[in-house]
Amino acid sequence: MDKIYPRPHDRQTVYLNSVVTGENIEVGDYTIYNDFANDPRDFEKNNVLYHYPINGDKLKIGRFCSIACGAKFLFTSGNHTMRSLSNYTFPIFFDEWNLDAKNICSAWDNKGDIVLGNDVWVGYEAVIMSGVTIGNGAIIGTRAVVTKDVPPYTIVGGVPAKPIRKRFDDKTIRALENLRWWDWEREKIARSIVAIQNGRLDELEKNA
Repeated sequence: MDKIYPRPHDRQTVYLNSVVTGENIEVGDYTIYNDFANDPRDFEKNNVLYHYPINGDKLKIGRFCSIACGAKFLFTSGNHTMRSLSNYTFPIFFDEWNLDAKNICSAWDNKGDIVLGNDVWVGYEAVIMSGVTIGNGAIIGTRAVVTKDVPPYTIVGGVPAKPIRKRFDDKTIRALENLRWWDWEREKIARSIVAIQNGRLDELEKNA
């Protein structure tokens, strides 16, 4: 998408894939980030932390996600290795300790990518840790710290984040996962917004 701001007079909200530049960040269309404290165009600098190219881990965010102000994504290099007898990251300071620079990644445990599905809502100042996968339609509560995978259409909150409830019954969740309305053409989604907003799954299925 070439468009940065979804609303003409709102400079606090951006289409995220129009402002991120890192090769290890993938963001789907229509995903938005709102920031009333900082310039939202600086999302990559302010919100994606310890994300160094040497690790090769990625941030993958689907379509139509909503990310609130101050949400953070903490990557591998923030995880000091648990294999060591010390919390100190000796391999990072290879010059100081005359170590092999090629072993720098042994300073931390590589937990892997952070993956958000589609239509995910990440609340104010929530923290998503490396290696976590969040399913489609999930909601991450305000200031939650997510250390484990979140199933589709599940609301989680707390520190560490735990399931609060499912948004819908299992039959509805299966139907939404099968429909994958977020992958439809723009015109088809536009025709279906009323059905989506009013919770009319039957009408949405007719439009499929």
